[in-house]
Amino acid sequence: QVQLVESGGGLVQAGGALRLSCVGSGRSFSNYAVGWFRQVPGKEREFVASIIRGPTRIYYGNSVKGRFTISRDNAKNTVYLQMNSLKPEDTAVYYCVADERPYEYYGANSYDYWGQGTQVTVSS
Repeated sequence: QVQLVESGGGLVQAGGALRLSCVGSGRSFSNYAVGWFRQVPGKEREFVASIIRGPTRIYYGNSVKGRFTISRDNAKNTVYLQMNSLKPEDTAVYYCVADERPYEYYGANSYDYWGQGTQVTVSS
């Protein structure tokens, strides 16, 4: 069983930056694939980024590529999402996810464990 707790969301002006953090509990968390999704009310969850293990691969959604960076610190059981050059369309609830073996790195249904979400609001 894995529990995920996100933090770092908030209100920022367009062009600004935020860093989200996600602390995972449970042993062997470092062996899990981890990632981030986001959701706007009335829309489906959108893939943002993921780190897949064996060998390590990093993927980004097209809308954030070049602006967001995902990373993890296994010693701290923490996953980060550095978000730069934020746009109003980045406004959403951001969810941290984890799974031992996601069958599709971009598919929300591929991840068994989800955090509670953290709100990111980008003002124009």
